[in-house]
Amino acid sequence: MDIISVTRQHISESVRVKEALLHDPKAIETISQIALVCTEAYQRGNKVIWAGNGGSAADAQHMAGEMVSKFFFDRPAIPSIALTTDTSIITAIGNDYGYEMVFSRQLQANAVKGDVFIGISTSGNSRNLVTSIDICRQRGVTTVALVGSQPCDMDTWDYVVKIPSRSTPRIQECQTLIGHIICCIVEENLFGKKSNEP
Repeated sequence: MDIISVTRQHISESVRVKEALLHDPKAIETISQIALVCTEAYQRGNKVIWAGNGGSAADAQHMAGEMVSKFFFDRPAIPSIALTTDTSIITAIGNDYGYEMVFSRQLQANAVKGDVFIGISTSGNSRNLVTSIDICRQRGVTTVALVGSQPCDMDTWDYVVKIPSRSTPRIQECQTLIGHIICCIVEENLFGKKSNEP
């Protein structure tokens, strides 16, 4: 194995997918709309809820942390939760109701009208995310799906951003980027730009 070539290949492919995302007007518009929807939710006193599985669970926790703590600059905390952090709740629901219910049951407990739920899935077919749509619709919760390019069961969510790739690592890298963009725009919309960061 030529590890230098492998390294260059991965970086090049990551850049290529991000370039494709950059030049996708629909994706750019949707990401911008999502950031505004999240801003408006906070202005109403609502919150943003995140969820995903595996690496996407880590991304959910990461983004909730950026909102509660800070992104670019010091400012008041804003409410955001990841449904992936409490092992007692997750294992209780998984044991009592099945793994497909681990997010919808928590949404039933925590989501209120006006909240935003962001589901992160490389395939777009994670059953525990797909099944959560019913609770969100019942509660008046706006749904956001960050998924790969293939047709999927999350295509009917309110806002869908399709990463132009079917490669799990490339999709995840762009999902993190999109999460950061949302955090940046929300923070600046709510508190004004107080950073020299781009």
